Amino acid sequence: GNELYSNLRRLKMLDKVALYFGQMDKMPGARSRVGFSAVTAARYLRDYLKKDVVVFIDNIFRYVLAGMELATGLNKVPSELGYQPTLEKELSDLEEMMNSNENGSITSFQAVYVPADDFTDPSVVAVMPHLDSVVILSRQEAAKGNYPALDILSSTSSILTPEIVGERHYSVALKVKTYFQKYKELQHMIAILGVDELPFESRIIARRTERLRRFLTQPFFTAEDFAGQKGTYVPLEKTLDGCEKILDGKFDDVGLEELYMKGEI
Repeated sequence: GNELYSNLRRLKMLDKVALYFGQMDKMPGARSRVGFSAVTAARYLRDYLKKDVVVFIDNIFRYVLAGMELATGLNKVPSELGYQPTLEKELSDLEEMMNSNENGSITSFQAVYVPADDFTDPSVVAVMPHLDSVVILSRQEAAKGNYPALDILSSTSSILTPEIVGERHYSVALKVKTYFQKYKELQHMIAILGVDELPFESRIIARRTERLRRFLTQPFFTAEDFAGQKGTYVPLEKTLDGCEKILDGKFDDVGLEELYMKGEI
């Protein structure tokens, strides 16, 4: 946590943040309770100081792991893959504390470690129903240099509805995901024939999807020190405009590198 503390101090944010640590060298009992301590503090800020609070949890799997170690120490009969039999209840106890009421809101961002990249792992399955939106990071996208390395097809959001985000946003997002799904179905043919040998309609889908993926890269402010590139803020409207232009074929003749890490077009 020393680097995190130093960065917060450099950014003059320490007066807006409370840090709670449950380090891996500590006893599992302490690690299993630190999340509740942090959320209790968030609830105090919400209910008594009338604040809207953001809770960052890195990593929720460590909470699960602490519970598993406690269960083993207490000789409880394990469930599937050695997890504690009370896994879902323990996660619910913590997750359900983070909510909104008439005093304010608690919004939580949680990093979820996926053991062996297995999304059917009981710990992952138990966490997912509590999350309104899930952003899945992909090793394959990272290997291609597409940052943020999102798995666009697997990432989901329960608030992506016309009533919440608006008809235009919903329509563009749906069309983009449709293109990515069709592109995924073409992968086998592309690997054998190459994009240029595909039927005309399939070739259009492949080229526009490749341009969409490059366009959806963005330099992050938080990565400036590592990437050596200044971060870019991209308004939602600019993102929608760019996606619509690519989907309409206005960038069919533009090279992929022309769209890479531009933020907006």
